[in-house]
Amino acid sequence: MFAKVIIDQEVKAINQIFEYSVPEKLTLQVGMRVFVPFGKRILQGYVVGLSETCSYDKTKLKSVISSLEDFCAIKPEMLQLMNFMAKKNHLTMASTLRLFLPSEMREGKVREIYETFYSLADKSFEPKKNAQKQAALLEFLKERDRCSSIELGNRFGYATIKSLLEKGAITKQKEKIERKPLVLPKQDKKVELNIMQKRAIETINGQNVFLLHGVTGSGKTEVYMHLIERELSRGKNALLLVPEISLTPQIMSNFKARFGDFVAMLHSGLSAGERFDEWKRIFSGQARIVVGARSAVFAPVENLGIIIIDEEHEQSYISESNPRYFTHDIAAFRASYNHCPLVLGSATPSVDSYQKVVDGQYQLVELPTRANGKELPAIQIVDMIGEIRRGNNGIFSAQLIADLGQVVANKKQAMMFINRRGYSSFMRCRDCGYVATCSDCDVSLVYHREDNRLKCHYCGKQFKVLTHCPNCKSDNIKYGAVGTEQVVAKLKELFPQVKILRMDNDTTSTKNSHQKILSEFKNSLPAILVGTQMIAKGHDFENVTLVGIVDADQSLFQADYRSTERTFQLITQVAGRAGRSKDEGKVVLQTYAPRHYVYKFASNYDYKGFFKKEANIRQTACFPPFSRIIRLLISDNDENYARELLKICYTEIEKLKDTYQNQILYLDAMKAPIKKIQNKFRYQILLRVKLEQADQIEELVFDIANKIVKNNVFLEINPTNMS
Repeated sequence: MFAKVIIDQEVKAINQIFEYSVPEKLTLQVGMRVFVPFGKRILQGYVVGLSETCSYDKTKLKSVISSLEDFCAIKPEMLQLMNFMAKKNHLTMASTLRLFLPSEMREGKVREIYETFYSLADKSFEPKKNAQKQAALLEFLKERDRCSSIELGNRFGYATIKSLLEKGAITKQKEKIERKPLVLPKQDKKVELNIMQKRAIETINGQNVFLLHGVTGSGKTEVYMHLIERELSRGKNALLLVPEISLTPQIMSNFKARFGDFVAMLHSGLSAGERFDEWKRIFSGQARIVVGARSAVFAPVENLGIIIIDEEHEQSYISESNPRYFTHDIAAFRASYNHCPLVLGSATPSVDSYQKVVDGQYQLVELPTRANGKELPAIQIVDMIGEIRRGNNGIFSAQLIADLGQVVANKKQAMMFINRRGYSSFMRCRDCGYVATCSDCDVSLVYHREDNRLKCHYCGKQFKVLTHCPNCKSDNIKYGAVGTEQVVAKLKELFPQVKILRMDNDTTSTKNSHQKILSEFKNSLPAILVGTQMIAKGHDFENVTLVGIVDADQSLFQADYRSTERTFQLITQVAGRAGRSKDEGKVVLQTYAPRHYVYKFASNYDYKGFFKKEANIRQTACFPPFSRIIRLLISDNDENYARELLKICYTEIEKLKDTYQNQILYLDAMKAPIKKIQNKFRYQILLRVKLEQADQIEELVFDIANKIVKNNVFLEINPTNMS
């Protein structure tokens, strides 16, 4: 028997299948992980095929040493997915396979844990009269039936346990302990579905891609649960993806209340042990519903009856570091493999997804009204230039302060959205213009007042705060744009008696921190929650009557063709947090560009009007989804070397114009907008090509880069972050 093995190393030179002989005493199956000799080392590999014959001289083949487990860690569906991803995303097979396993399991750092329990074996056994500890232990077990080794040892001593075990008076059993993520209990509310929800559930059936366009508060989650309930009754399993870890506790509480231990959770906030145990529950079929963030799309769940991507427009569904992939592509492959529906849900679908509805590739399902029948909250646009003219140079308009005061007086809740963390976005010398920047990255440092440090949001490095300019020694230091810390500080000045919480990457870095903040906010009246985009979607708090958008323009004026779309999505999503129960909601949107068309559409919740205008602009300018952007990013510690590689690649790619002259709309080579990150200099080649022959051009660009650049080259398609 011969095994075809992929070596678990992310090296392009060995991105191929190697053959090994299989010793007679070793039983292997396709999908198992194995130890194999490779050169002078012993490495891990994945068995992707078994055969009675081999392509080489079998006498020269090395033998598989052993298997790592007695089961196939990679299931047949995932092997098919590996081939799909390696081809579509230009990935090595090993880097793809690594996505399918918990990293700690692959590195041998985590395993199943067991606990020992003791119980009575012989109730008639009587110890000697002077063996008081033995008598006490036996009496204790009569009352408790059984007890863990740790508790029994602490109470009576391990020598006592050993003695009674040898005498046959007690017996021990080993049980596997599951490390389960913390999920706050919640009572399952049986909700009466409205006509639109029932119609949506009836429509979503069969193998197709459905775009569920439902306004905020329209009851999409309840639709998801009914769809999953239907598939469970058919003997099928389900996968639900959410964009943010912060959404997972709330959704998990809902799903645990409805489906109990059938639900498993996968996301980066779990401990290594929790992630491994949840993965094993899914792998074994014990868990039939998987809820998680982007990486949960690779969960080893079989017999899928439905795949759901909630808030499908979110850019967090795109992996921006190697291995790069788009979650929607993976979900579509798995839905096709399992012949099941794929549901993309959002109040603000991406332009790309809605265009697929227009083109007939997706089927549209709509929930146009809130489930409780209430109106969406009114959005009031405040012109901040007018505020300045009236002498208000603060970060809050007079209207927003007045509305916050009303919330506090009524003992209700408000959410304040500012998509920038820290206290100020930079520190600059007013006299000479010096800006504090990271030594390893070509970006300004963000001032964090709580830690009194300047921090780089790209590499994590920290620096001392400026008291004097290092360039001209002046102490005339200016602070940059407002962040979440400064919003909290100003709110505490205005409302010192009110509970004010902050939710951003800095406050949610510890385990279960999302859950603690959201729970504290929910149980506090009055209260104000300040946060970045992690508070903008999915959350359902019945006492939130006001949403303040502090700086609506932040995402608007960026050198990115998606900036207007992102602004519309963020406004609509965060506005939807208000007025979700019996009290009416209101939104105060602060902007320096009140006449921009995006605010007109957003204030009226007019998605279709916005889509029509945005799609028309993109079609006229030939931007995605009406073309394809290909970005080749080269990075290296040596700037001259990176620049030289760029020139060679560009020269070769430019030759494609001879064959695809009418297909290439734009081609240029340049420094990346952020020239250096983590001490690596970054250069890029950008192409914008027509869709007709985009696949062929993409493949050729990748082949050119692959031949010239051995490492540190990234190919991105329609990148979400052009910096």
